[in-house]
Amino acid sequence: MTAVTTVFNDGITAIDTEYARALQDASHLIVEGGRAAFIDTGVNDSVPLLLDALRQQDLDVGDVDYVILTHVHLDHAGGAGKLMQELPNARCVVHRYGAPHMIDPGKLIAGTEAVYGVDKTRETYGTICPIDASRIDIPEDEDWLSLNGRELQLINTEGHARHHHIINDPASKGVFTGDSFGVSYRELDTERGESVFPTSTPVQFDPDEAHISVDRIMACEPEQLFLTHYSRVCNVERLASQMHAGIDAYVAMARQHEHDDNRSAALRESLLDYYAEQLGDHGYAGDRETMIEVLDIDIELNAQGLEVWLNRQQ
Repeated sequence: MTAVTTVFNDGITAIDTEYARALQDASHLIVEGGRAAFIDTGVNDSVPLLLDALRQQDLDVGDVDYVILTHVHLDHAGGAGKLMQELPNARCVVHRYGAPHMIDPGKLIAGTEAVYGVDKTRETYGTICPIDASRIDIPEDEDWLSLNGRELQLINTEGHARHHHIINDPASKGVFTGDSFGVSYRELDTERGESVFPTSTPVQFDPDEAHISVDRIMACEPEQLFLTHYSRVCNVERLASQMHAGIDAYVAMARQHEHDDNRSAALRESLLDYYAEQLGDHGYAGDRETMIEVLDIDIELNAQGLEVWLNRQQ
């Protein structure tokens, strides 16, 4: 399999994991002096693409020191166990709340089945491979690790999920944000640049912590951010403001529809209207059908996540 990659500066490459659709989900490869680290993995079917991306950089499986997971939702970590089987020298770095699910993925699979259904989960993610506990590293908040002398910092950002951290990479003045800085799809870019939307995917969305997560990212003083959905954005100050406003907008629409008879449908419609308005103000000239095609997965998951959050408030 041939990976679709985007090579940036500072030894960073984005790899399309081909999860759901093209340019929806990225793994990132950092290379420093012939040693490498993957950040997020996509799903099992993504693993051959990640290995091909290594070959494109003239690297071998023995050159990978780390597989770093921003969090353990399966679109980010579903392929981690299978990938680790291919990488003899790699350590898996994962948040302390996520580590047990990488060692024994049973509860993680059950939770995913609750969101997507059993058949869809098996079709999309296959059999999740566990990772031996002896190969897992669990950093404390703000710990550093060294990739061949390149210092990477792990910072807890628990608004999207309690098992989430981001990776601060001062060498590139970049931060790998997982889902803590929302989603930003290249098909929706305009002459004004990128736009970004928060993600409230079930089941641990916490608006207060989501605001803190954005602030912790910005405290790293980044010039570029690497999102899993989808890769590099550079207008970081403007996008941080958009993230804060979006988190508040999600809470407001959730409260608005809290007691609706068909709350799920109402939330999906409100999210769609919100995205359309924001993109229109941003100069997006595409049609509504294209916008829906790009954001369809997020609309459904964000609506579900807001419902879970509302239920927790009761």
